[in-house]
Amino acid sequence: MFKQGFLWVIRFIVGGLFIFSGLIKVNDPVGTAIKLEEYFDVFSNDIAGFFYYFKPIALELGVFLVVLEVVLGIMLILGVKSRFTVWALSLMILFFTFLTFYSAYFNKVTDCGCFGDAIKLTPWESFYKDLILLVLISILFLFQMDLPKTSPNWAKGLTLVALVMSLVLAVLAIRNLPFIDFRAYKVGVNIPRNMQPSSPLLYSYVMKKDGELQTFDQYPADESLEFVEMNLKNPDALPKISDFAVWNADGDYSEEIFTGNKLLILVSSMAKMSDSNLDRIDQLVQSLTGSPVQPVFVAAASEEEIRNFIKSRGWDILSLQADATVVKTMIRSNPGILVLKVGTVLGKYHHNNTPEPGEILDLYMK
Repeated sequence: MFKQGFLWVIRFIVGGLFIFSGLIKVNDPVGTAIKLEEYFDVFSNDIAGFFYYFKPIALELGVFLVVLEVVLGIMLILGVKSRFTVWALSLMILFFTFLTFYSAYFNKVTDCGCFGDAIKLTPWESFYKDLILLVLISILFLFQMDLPKTSPNWAKGLTLVALVMSLVLAVLAIRNLPFIDFRAYKVGVNIPRNMQPSSPLLYSYVMKKDGELQTFDQYPADESLEFVEMNLKNPDALPKISDFAVWNADGDYSEEIFTGNKLLILVSSMAKMSDSNLDRIDQLVQSLTGSPVQPVFVAAASEEEIRNFIKSRGWDILSLQADATVVKTMIRSNPGILVLKVGTVLGKYHHNNTPEPGEILDLYMK
């Protein structure tokens, strides 16, 4: 009885964590794909060149992995095909543990994306989390003969429902936007405020004297002390946004973007940009001309690419450049639309949901 109870607790903990992690990422499969692309870039340079060929299918792989996490977690808790489930979880956690160790040890990908943007873990925290899961799953692997041999039909049916629902939610999140936005550019956020520390940053100073280390809250005036390092005491106060910038040949326009009413048309990659709704964006730009809302085109592209594109669309609007990572963080759509009022995000739209001009103007009336 004790062994069965002990194994049940482990099944519940491991299964619950996989379900929680998977659901958070089902909410934002595009974010998972972006993280996989980072890993593929690193591995193609450091380990083997063939990893580069996985980049074009990063989104499909991301959907497969996040749905698999949810389904395996449910199967483990319900005892559905226990031996298969434990084997699959063992292979997954070995893979994840390798990723997080590589990231932590070589400082390559500083955020594993284990819990999407909802819970940020340092590389070493991610590795230790996976190490604990590896130990727990190893226990299940060793005692798999004591796990349920069969499961009721309702458990199998619930697993199938979870599979279908997870897949449907992932597709909906891709074709629209994440259901819950955990990023620093979510609706209601004031971007320039998020670019400032939430409170004064506090540091401690480690000094050395006669071979002994001493820590001070203020930088000491004693010149006989040798400086070793400075540590931030309240990292939670760091700005949530540290890399926002937009510019063109005339200079930096970051501050200009935070004035008045702006509608940003965001493109993270000209080569991968969808053209399926560009005609609706054309109409939106034309309709807003002369209105209190200024359309602005922001793309991670060269000046020439941007110039040629807006000319081909017949847009006479301000065009700016930005970093691709920043644009992808701002919106999970290419192209996407972000509505600002004095730097505050009023609305975000996937190009599949390109709004009517009246809908944009209504945002400013609320």
